[in-house]
Amino acid sequence: MATKVKIKITDDSNLRAEIDNLVVSLNQVDLAKWAIICAKHVLPFSEIEFPENEAVANGFRTNELWQKGNATVHQVRQAGFKIHAIARQCKTEVAKTAIRTAGQAVGVGHMKEHAMVCSDYAIKTVQLAYPESMDKIRAERQWQLNELKRFLEK
Repeated sequence: MATKVKIKITDDSNLRAEIDNLVVSLNQVDLAKWAIICAKHVLPFSEIEFPENEAVANGFRTNELWQKGNATVHQVRQAGFKIHAIARQCKTEVAKTAIRTAGQAVGVGHMKEHAMVCSDYAIKTVQLAYPESMDKIRAERQWQLNELKRFLEK
């Protein structure tokens, strides 16, 4: 069953549907890895406001520890909450959305469903950075799909 888009975005609905259909094939650890890759791809959009943000780096580390069984779901959730607190401090919507993408990626350790939300936030980041550019949005979705397929090929 297709997931609902939880945020307002301009998107390529066909590419999103293709990603959405494939994410159910991955286990939670691989989804977390994919989501972190997606988040890191758009994170540079936040660096003007928060270069080398320690909360985001710690969140990624906590999720990676969880992937290996060395952190709890509670620790993952707390790390995600800290990232979202940073997002609330952002002055620009682009930076805020890029950091929210990271928070959703970390949250995949709590719930698989955060993977698609992370993917959507990455699209929103690109949409905000390049208003009116469906080419950039499609390119980001295609990139996400290609990265996802790499996990499915394993």
